[in-house]
Amino acid sequence: MRLHRLEVCAFGPYAGREVVDFDALGADGLFLLHGDTGAGKTTLLDAVAFALFGAVPGARGQVKRLRCDLADADTPTEVVLELTVQGHHLRIVRSPEYERPKRRGEGYTTQPAKASLTWLSPPPDGGTAEAVTRIDEVGRIVERLLGMNAQQFFQVVLLPQGEFAKFLRADTTEREKLLERLFGTERFAVVEQWFRDLRAERRAELEHRRSGVRDWVARLAQVAGEEIPEDPDRDWVVMLQRRAVAEVDTARREESDARLAWEEAQARLQERRAAAERLRRVRAAHTRLAELEQRSEERVRWSTELEAARRAATVAELVAEAEAGEEQYDREVAEEEAAARICRELGFTELDLDVAELRDRAGALREEAGGLSGLVDQAQRQHADRQRLDVLDKLIADDKERIAIVQSKLDGLPERVGELLRQRELAVEAEAKLEGVRAKEAELTALLVDAEALPELERELEDARAAENTAFAAYNEAKQALLDLRERRLAGMAAELAAQLAAGEPCPVCGSEQHPEPAVATDDAVSEDEERVAAEREAEAERRRDEATAKRYEAQRRRDAAAQRVGERRVDELAEELAQVRDERDRLGEHAGKSEAFAASVEAAKKEEQSLMAERASCERSLSENEAERSLLAERIAERERALAEARGEFPDVSARRDHLLALGRAVDRLADARTAVSVAGRQRDERRRSIAEAARRAGFASVDEALAAARPSERIAELERLITDADAEEAAARGVLDEPDLAGVSPDDELDVDSAEAAAQEAQKRSETAVAAVHAAERTARELNTLAQRFEAALAELEPVEREFAELDALTDVVNGRGQNARRMSLRSYVLAARLEEVAVAATARLRSMSQGRYSFVHSDAAGSRGTRGGLGLDVLDDYSGMVRPAKTLSGGESFLASLSLALGLADVVAAETGGALLDTLFVDEGFGTLDSETLDVVMGVLDELRAGGRVVGLVSHVEELRQRVPTRLRVRKSRSGSTLVMGG
Repeated sequence: MRLHRLEVCAFGPYAGREVVDFDALGADGLFLLHGDTGAGKTTLLDAVAFALFGAVPGARGQVKRLRCDLADADTPTEVVLELTVQGHHLRIVRSPEYERPKRRGEGYTTQPAKASLTWLSPPPDGGTAEAVTRIDEVGRIVERLLGMNAQQFFQVVLLPQGEFAKFLRADTTEREKLLERLFGTERFAVVEQWFRDLRAERRAELEHRRSGVRDWVARLAQVAGEEIPEDPDRDWVVMLQRRAVAEVDTARREESDARLAWEEAQARLQERRAAAERLRRVRAAHTRLAELEQRSEERVRWSTELEAARRAATVAELVAEAEAGEEQYDREVAEEEAAARICRELGFTELDLDVAELRDRAGALREEAGGLSGLVDQAQRQHADRQRLDVLDKLIADDKERIAIVQSKLDGLPERVGELLRQRELAVEAEAKLEGVRAKEAELTALLVDAEALPELERELEDARAAENTAFAAYNEAKQALLDLRERRLAGMAAELAAQLAAGEPCPVCGSEQHPEPAVATDDAVSEDEERVAAEREAEAERRRDEATAKRYEAQRRRDAAAQRVGERRVDELAEELAQVRDERDRLGEHAGKSEAFAASVEAAKKEEQSLMAERASCERSLSENEAERSLLAERIAERERALAEARGEFPDVSARRDHLLALGRAVDRLADARTAVSVAGRQRDERRRSIAEAARRAGFASVDEALAAARPSERIAELERLITDADAEEAAARGVLDEPDLAGVSPDDELDVDSAEAAAQEAQKRSETAVAAVHAAERTARELNTLAQRFEAALAELEPVEREFAELDALTDVVNGRGQNARRMSLRSYVLAARLEEVAVAATARLRSMSQGRYSFVHSDAAGSRGTRGGLGLDVLDDYSGMVRPAKTLSGGESFLASLSLALGLADVVAAETGGALLDTLFVDEGFGTLDSETLDVVMGVLDELRAGGRVVGLVSHVEELRQRVPTRLRVRKSRSGSTLVMGG
């Protein structure tokens, strides 16, 4: 990779546009970039990194404030880099995101980040020569061409000898952090964490299985009623099972004895109860016979009453029939009186006629009514004709009204047809314009929504930025807290190891079995749990920081998209224009889509005219016909009315007179029938009275009243029969009981004791039931113990291989993480870092021996640290003058610069070889030359001369005065109140 040209505009301290011509500066292969402190020397290196990767190295990249505060509002912030990579000549232009004043109104708006890559030579692999404008795609192309990412580029092009100066003086922990950042060994840390996570998962699984075994032990002890032993095993479970079997046998023997005793008590109780039942029956029979003897007189009265009631039953039945006949006679008399009253009401006064004469008069009335039937039909026809006359009058009026309405519609049709034709023309014109107006309305609506949303999107962006800054601050705070805790824990690691010492056991650090003065933990000692909690908090803060950054990017994207769509148009302008377009849309909408309807309306109007003319002719024909029919009908009604008036007489109509005659005939017939029924009923009443007196005499009663007094209802007769029958049956049953053979010799005065036998039987039953329950409990306990023992055995069988597997995983995890059987106390990550450090040390030793004139060489050590701390990252120097290995911390300032520069150059060689990236034709060395004396500086310049061999360009960034005399090609950075500027050869 060779740099040709760099342009910076409003970037860092540079307010205007400044140009660096690397082709001119690198003509001799070595140039000096110098200037006052804070003028912006390092900013030029940041500009190169920003152009390539969109980021700057170190802490400066976390601030994300790259725009010059002194630049004009209209001056854009951008970096232009022209370079050649792997034979491809290209130009990269990048602009960061920054705030600029709004062109309209007050306040600021965010200028989004941009990037573009232009091929100045044919692109690789025959790709298209079009410019690339997507930020992510530009980044991928740069990384693919360079063969390294941003972090690796910062290591090999912008030599970080400052970082390696810290590295030389750092302890193992700090040195590990620096190497991790340089070599990116996070994947090995992931492997270590994977082993730890897997061990934690398997430990939890193992503990779960152990807990299951403990649960089975607890349940075994609970079922057996035993305390849990200190070390429960299979023998303990077998002992519980055997004891449960013995308890079952004992319970069964006791239950058998109790059951036999209960059966004997039950037999004695049954004998006592049978004897008591015989005694009870004898006593009950004697008691019932005594009660029946006391009621003998009452039984005689029942028999006498029953015999008299049976003789009087016939007389009572005849009296009941006679009473019914008297009621019938009274009803017939009442019917005769009612019929006579109806005849008087109908005007019939000849009530003294006999039955035959009354029937003759009724026949004559019916014949007279029959003669009026024909006139009744005429009266009904007269009524129908009058109704038809009213209907014709209404039809004639309706025809005249309808003819007038149809004529009025025919008169207004020509004007309506003309109006419909005009409306159709307006509708056709509106349809042609409406679609364009709607499209414009949709466009303006979307623009108005974007314009109105811009303030809210601005506020959301500001909130997102504030949240992002807060998240960054919280992450930095959590990270610093974690680093502090780890430093404190490492400081107290000796006390933590000392806490694990035991008398008589060797020390894991020195191996001694004597521990005279073990380290003591201080008050601020940090535990592993506290360190883990801090690490979790740092990870959570990092996650929230990433989320806040993503939200800020999304808010900015939405705001920029809306601003780009709206442009310079204001909300009020868009709203006014939209209102005008909507008014136009509403006006056109009233007419659009109605052309076909109006055309159909014109056609319908013509058809309506034809229909109305036909309807008018029809109405005129109907009017003529109805008027002719009415004239004929009126003449018939008048002629019929004269005949009906003569026939109805004094009645309202002929039908009323006929109905009166028929009703009077029916009333006379009813009177004749009633008189006949009264005569018959009187004769039957006299005959029944004679029959009742004769029946009483034959039944043995002196009079009818005496017979009625002896009569009883059927219910009483049935009751008497039941009482007599029941008494006889009870007496026979009682005597039958006393005659039974089983009761022979039983006296009602005997005494028996049943209660004592019942008490003894109940007590024996309780003992038997208790024994049965004890058997069931013992059997249940034995079954449960057998089941639990099987499950306990299964749980043990499952636990044993898991414990063996976990022991193996636990030991392997300790080895991977630098503990346990790992004698060097090196984790996998430390082992990889040690290998990388050894490669860097080998490459850096060649540089250091040259720059120190053969005095110093790097010595890498993978031995464990003191007191059992992790090792593998030791880096000392071999002093050839004394032949001793010295700690790097003992080097002087100039020697430290030589060592750190050697490490930086060695790292550049290793990383470049590892990544297989592009040949790096341009390197920068930043500061540190002020610590060298003249002779050493000569040696260093000689090494740098070797670096520029083969066309490589080396840029020195320093303000050391002596370098100005040694390096003829210079680029000076001047700072002022208006911003920094560049001067070639200054």
